[in-house]
Amino acid sequence: MREETGLEIEPTEFLGLWMQPYDERSVLSLTWLARPAGGQERAGDDLIELRWFGPDELPAAAELAFESYVEILSLWRARQQQS
Repeated sequence: MREETGLEIEPTEFLGLWMQPYDERSVLSLTWLARPAGGQERAGDDLIELRWFGPDELPAAAELAFESYVEILSLWRARQQQS
């Protein structure tokens, strides 16, 4: 997170793991819920921009890098609505 956003984070809960095929490889997504714990927010040098989304503002599936992100974000959204 620090490399991509400039933020230090504090993991709060393990959300799960997902496997996603990518070319001739697989991508393993180990996913935690977390909160900012310091640092200066900024887009990493390989990013065009850094944006944050609320539960009802999530990007469309076509805008996400991996299909598994749809399930991950849906699970996160459901947890946010329960809170």
